[in-house]
Amino acid sequence: MGTDTSDASADDASDGASEATDGDAPSRAELAARVDELEDALAEADDGGKKMSIIATKGTLDMAYPPLILASTAAAFGYEVTVFHTFWGLDILHEERSKSLKLSSVGNPNMPVPNAVAALPGMDRVTTRMMEKRIADNDTATVEELLETSLDMGVEFQACQMTIDLMDYDEDDFYDGVTAGVGAATALQDMAEADIQLLV
Repeated sequence: MGTDTSDASADDASDGASEATDGDAPSRAELAARVDELEDALAEADDGGKKMSIIATKGTLDMAYPPLILASTAAAFGYEVTVFHTFWGLDILHEERSKSLKLSSVGNPNMPVPNAVAALPGMDRVTTRMMEKRIADNDTATVEELLETSLDMGVEFQACQMTIDLMDYDEDDFYDGVTAGVGAATALQDMAEADIQLLV
């Protein structure tokens, strides 16, 4: 009898411990849901972890292409891209001025024109037309097409507020989708958080 009572007590204790354990431990379904949550969080971290920040400071025809090509290409590879335009770089964001950007023939060692000739009046118009013809002949996208494509891909183009005030730009003349009124502090913060920083 004593043995039977002891065995019964042991069984009761075992059942109680089992119930306590079952009550504290998450179910298999809860564990599976938690694993799914963690995997989703990791996927989001991977998707949002790649950032590129470009500073565009020049507004000539030849210097408008590098930031636009790099921005659109990076966006195609999944990067979050911002391009901060300051000083003459704002002309790239201006709907009218971006269609008439010039190519300087003076001081450009790759131009097939000696500096003595390049300095003559009207030579910038000549070299600009040469470049525009080459762009058209090679079916290369225009500045406007590259900018609009980049905007469609989610690239954020920022216009420097100080330059807007200094150069008396009208924000309404920028392309739709351009973020105006961005300060240097915001640009620096964006660069600090980016994986790739470029000054063009």
